[in-house]
Amino acid sequence: MNDYLLRILTDAGGLRGVVTVTSGLTSEVARRHNASPLATAALGYGLTGAVLLGALLKVQQRMVLKVTGDGPLGKIVAESDSYGHARAYVGVPQLSSYGAITPEYVAEALGGSGCLTVVKDIGLAELYQSTVPLQTGFLDADLTWYLNQSEQTASVVEIDAPVDAAGAVLAVGGLLLQTLPGGSIETLIQVSERLDDLPPIGKLLADGQTPEAVVDALFAPIGYSIAEKRAVDFRCGCSAERTLSALALLEPSELDELIASGSAQVDCHFCGEHYTFSRAELEGLRKET
Repeated sequence: MNDYLLRILTDAGGLRGVVTVTSGLTSEVARRHNASPLATAALGYGLTGAVLLGALLKVQQRMVLKVTGDGPLGKIVAESDSYGHARAYVGVPQLSSYGAITPEYVAEALGGSGCLTVVKDIGLAELYQSTVPLQTGFLDADLTWYLNQSEQTASVVEIDAPVDAAGAVLAVGGLLLQTLPGGSIETLIQVSERLDDLPPIGKLLADGQTPEAVVDALFAPIGYSIAEKRAVDFRCGCSAERTLSALALLEPSELDELIASGSAQVDCHFCGEHYTFSRAELEGLRKET
């Protein structure tokens, strides 16, 4: 099954929803980071959370989800945009683990004390940024808290990223339910209760269910329409040109040190791409600063 998301509008109750499968995206990002099974699952949670939030953006907008905890994983950073492109990294990609990776295992690795930050680039002069304390370390529960408290929108988020002991991604997916302005909290509760009666979305996807089937199980009693079906994939905007431009921001003395060493290597945190710049390139950059 290819990765994609569905955006849903209900016929009654004033709700919208997003359901997504992100298994291939998670596998690709984990491969790029040579991630351990535990870090792979954490990447799945972060990527899916970012894709769900990104699906709420308007054209040419993008967002960053950063979760920092007191556990050994350190942090999860994921980016997404309005087009379904996403990338991510974790603090310790080779964090050791044993056995099957459960949601509790991932939450323990992240830690229950820390903060969740959402930064949005919505085309204004300044970025929108909001930070809330972590409540549980379970990313879907903490995103639910964030949306309800910080964005003041009644919401429910579920993410599931089952990974086996060898690091194979079984299935990764998530969903977001939310009231529209004037929407019914009671209807949201009813749909949420139906969600509670279903197996975790990762289990449903692993068993061959599609996002369409999940949507129908949740929304059929109140009626719905699929507003959009959109592909989801990995995309990193880094390049040699952008990386060299970033080096231009260094102090002249720091550039001189790189020139003296003969070359400079810069690694992209998000995709693992390595960029090496020669002495001549660095000297040319130094002349421009």
